[in-house]
Amino acid sequence: MVILSALFLLLFSGSGNAAGGEPRLLWPSALDTDGWHYLGCYTDRVATRTLNTQVFFHKDLTNAACLKACTDLGTIYAGTEYSGECFCGNQITYGAGPAPDGEAHCNMPCDGNKQEICGGPNRLTFFHYVNGTAPIPPSGTTLTYETQVITTRTSISGMQSYTRPTTSSTQSSTTPSTTQSSPSQTSTTQYTSTQTSTTQSSSIVSSTTQSASPTPSGIPAGWGYTGCWVDQVYGRILAFQQPDDPNLTVESCISRCSGLGFSIAGLQYSYQCFCDDFIRNAGQLAAQDSECSASCSGSPSQKCGAGNRNSIYTNNTELITYPVPIPQRNNLPGSWKYAGCLTEDYPNRLLDYQIILSKNNSATNCISQCSKFGFDAGGMEYGDECYCGDTRAVIAAGAAFAPEAECNFGCTGSPGTICGGPGRITYYTWQGASLNQWDYRTGADAGEYQFLIGGVVIPLITQVALNGKVTFLEKAGTGPPNTTGAYELDLAQINNFTGAWRPMHVKSDIFCATSLTLPDKAARQINVGGWANEATYGIRFYWPDGSPGVWGKNDWEEDYNKVALQNGRWYPSSMIMPNGSILVVGGEAGSNGAPVPTLEILPRVGPTVYCEWLKRTDPNNLYPFLVALPHGDIFVAYYNEAIILDEKTFEVKRQLPNMPGAVNNFLAGRTYPFEGSAVTLPQYPPYDELTILICGGTTPYQGVALDNCVSINPELPDAEWVIERMPSKRVLSCMTALPDGTFVIMNGATQGFAGFGLANFPNHNAVLYDPAKPLNNRFSVLANTTIDRMYHSESLLLDDGRVLVSGSDPQDNVHAQEYRVEVFIPPYLMGDPEQPVLNVSHTDWAYGQRVTFTTSMPLVKVSLMGAESQTHGATMGQRMFFPEQNCAGRRCTVVAPPNANVCPPGWLRLFGLTADGVPSKAVWVRVGGDPAELGNWPNAPGFSLPGV
Repeated sequence: MVILSALFLLLFSGSGNAAGGEPRLLWPSALDTDGWHYLGCYTDRVATRTLNTQVFFHKDLTNAACLKACTDLGTIYAGTEYSGECFCGNQITYGAGPAPDGEAHCNMPCDGNKQEICGGPNRLTFFHYVNGTAPIPPSGTTLTYETQVITTRTSISGMQSYTRPTTSSTQSSTTPSTTQSSPSQTSTTQYTSTQTSTTQSSSIVSSTTQSASPTPSGIPAGWGYTGCWVDQVYGRILAFQQPDDPNLTVESCISRCSGLGFSIAGLQYSYQCFCDDFIRNAGQLAAQDSECSASCSGSPSQKCGAGNRNSIYTNNTELITYPVPIPQRNNLPGSWKYAGCLTEDYPNRLLDYQIILSKNNSATNCISQCSKFGFDAGGMEYGDECYCGDTRAVIAAGAAFAPEAECNFGCTGSPGTICGGPGRITYYTWQGASLNQWDYRTGADAGEYQFLIGGVVIPLITQVALNGKVTFLEKAGTGPPNTTGAYELDLAQINNFTGAWRPMHVKSDIFCATSLTLPDKAARQINVGGWANEATYGIRFYWPDGSPGVWGKNDWEEDYNKVALQNGRWYPSSMIMPNGSILVVGGEAGSNGAPVPTLEILPRVGPTVYCEWLKRTDPNNLYPFLVALPHGDIFVAYYNEAIILDEKTFEVKRQLPNMPGAVNNFLAGRTYPFEGSAVTLPQYPPYDELTILICGGTTPYQGVALDNCVSINPELPDAEWVIERMPSKRVLSCMTALPDGTFVIMNGATQGFAGFGLANFPNHNAVLYDPAKPLNNRFSVLANTTIDRMYHSESLLLDDGRVLVSGSDPQDNVHAQEYRVEVFIPPYLMGDPEQPVLNVSHTDWAYGQRVTFTTSMPLVKVSLMGAESQTHGATMGQRMFFPEQNCAGRRCTVVAPPNANVCPPGWLRLFGLTADGVPSKAVWVRVGGDPAELGNWPNAPGFSLPGV
């Protein structure tokens, strides 16, 4: 599928809608109820809160819950912010009001309902109680909310508050007498004042110290003049300088700052305009207001500061001033320690990942994000830039420390602390237990790639079969003109090229379809969907026959006029339901067509079901990851979201938290075209829990491949994603479950997207993931291949425990169109050890059935592995069980999984493992039978049926 870069510009509009789709989140006006009315998206700031009472919720905030809390508190205003924050109050303070950018930055989903908007960064989803003066709490209401009345804005030593004049007439007061200590300590400047209690020293100014200039007409309501302020004694006192303006006026500067969401505007040197929310760097009033003597370049009758003098206006009743910032050394999160002021030679970045925090950069915010994603080095630069990376990279670069004075920019979210400077990083390192520990293996412990056979096609789908062979399906035009669209690889004839590849035939183009192994007694393979026109409706069947070394005679069967999908689908996913039927989800209309935001059941039962979540996230949800859950219902992961569907109605029962993405980009995705890979981790008796692991993906726009895996147990009441950093970045990843309970991650690239010509820098390295090890210690770096495996590559567990590695179809004139087929030899097969042979006489198991079999050598454990197909990082049919078992000598007794929710009906591969971890060759067993009687479907001429 060719995805143009411009497509990614359509991911999200400013209002939070998916391009061309339905509203991404529920519009807050839908909650107008019980006297509350939605006013819009309002401005807010951490230091100057719009509403003065915060109500705390534990990851379950909704707008309705916040409105109820404010009702119970008897306030007339309510607002939600940043997904999980609720504020109440009876006054709108600090000049807050409707956001100048409208609804654009009220774009974050509520923690308790991902279909609602709960504000955004420095933005409130804002409500007003309009029935009477204030809501009346219900009779007998007992308040159980944890609340905090916000009376101070910071606890940084040296903060002061200055009260601006409240009228435009000239006022006077005594001249201040100043005894100034070190600028990084508490200022002792004395005004006529009243003191308030804070956690550290601060003052509230109740009168002004110099004459105030008349406030010009035409400025926004609430703005007024505060005086002439001294600049550049210890650095800029207002951080955000605007472009020089030869026509500058007081009105134009205020308008510019107000439009950007700032509460302070400063004019200097006739044509310079500065904006901010605070006075920084120990800013002080000039001795005389007349020191601001420069006429404004656009209005000679107005004064616009002077050299290092700012004429300052604000819409705050109090101006907060901060001392000269110092590095934050105390109260750091986790095991972070301050290291110093680090020199950086741009553009050679020391730390790879940049995050711009224009309003809330601080040491705490920055390095907390770094360690959350597994980075042990972090730092801030230029005030608003946060960087995350690795200490080893800093050491390798030979970076030098600079004098502390060269890190001199205040943090945007904590102006009393330092966030670097130009080419200087305020640098922190993690000093606790390692955030991630990877095992770099060598020799036999690293496994090995081996060439297997030259190919006849570049497969899009590979699938293991009951007859011990592997089916290869290709898109039309991939191979030579005389290819047939399908082949079967006979591993028993690997030294006979002609004998190894049996030609098969499909009638329509299976380009980007989906395949499964059916639970009928023949283990038929089904393939649905395709490239365009009638192919997108295609349903194709293959009954595996023949035996190792002997060609079969059966071929793919298909007749669009007799058996077809209800909706044509390109890039759909499929799974076997607990009732034995087939669920087919999503896709597009073919050939880069419109979304198909529906699901349907095969054999056909009723109409298709519309899925808003597919419509909203198209085109970033293709090949969604589907899993039947142990307690019923269905898990779906798509783009960067995840839900649980009711297994009967397919309604969304629960919206799970969004998947974490990159350390610096939460919009990164995991499904096509961002293409990561997903598996279920091993299930053990009593089968109460199931964890789903998703590795790799990429970011929109730049296509920086993700270097992490995320996992979740979706049925837990407080399910949250766990982040584990991988040893390398990977998009177009393939992940294969191994019979010893581990997983091998391979193929892909370190930059780009899925699609022709859209990825670069192949990742040749195989990585082992072992969920039995402690968290953040589970990855082992294994052997490398020399073959680029990019778009349209696969990895598949063979019955002998090796991994078949195939494909690569980049079509970019850079990387080869790859026909060669490899196998990866996992460490447990290195040295060609003897493999156990299982003697299983009964291979059709009921749920909970106890089955005894013998083996050629003693075993220590037994696993059941799904009969899988793989395409585009999606492994359909993958499951792994370590059932209840008792092995003694050369005899084992195994108890089948207990029910269809734990283990949907179908074919599994039974492996036995020795004490040295060497797996047997697989024996195929069927668990749960064929409850949907797929063996009798489709009952139409031209289709062979095995019966039930």
